[in-house]
Amino acid sequence: MIAAQVLDAAREKGLRITTAESCTGGMVAAALTEIPGSSSVFERGFVTYSNAAKVEMLGVSPATLEAFGAVSEQVAREMALGALARSSADLAVSITGIAGPGGSEFKPEGRVCFGIARRGGAVETETQDFGALGRAAVRTKSCDHALSLLAAALS
Repeated sequence: MIAAQVLDAAREKGLRITTAESCTGGMVAAALTEIPGSSSVFERGFVTYSNAAKVEMLGVSPATLEAFGAVSEQVAREMALGALARSSADLAVSITGIAGPGGSEFKPEGRVCFGIARRGGAVETETQDFGALGRAAVRTKSCDHALSLLAAALS
């Protein structure tokens, strides 16, 4: 199970993890905390579904939201950095996307943006287009991808 691998790797390195989730609604935090002993690694999770929550809880700039929209690498970057700034964690992953149904020509259903940030280090962002797989499948793929990003950051 990848969540267990993430926790083991973070524990070995003495690092703590935080999550900033939108379209996954806390699924990554739930996957990590389902494992006994996760409290030694998992610091906290932020579920910031609305734009107001992203601003209030993570310090995402309203100007960034206005310019790029919630589903953007720019917002994913600010979410990850905000989670680090508002926690004592060393590593943050962020997720913002369109699980569906719906979307637009410019931001289709299944588009999800991710950020990964290490305290004192660079922030990396990326976008995955999972396609119109249905809400549950997009959320599951997003959760799995976020765990993979954490695993890669810890390797």
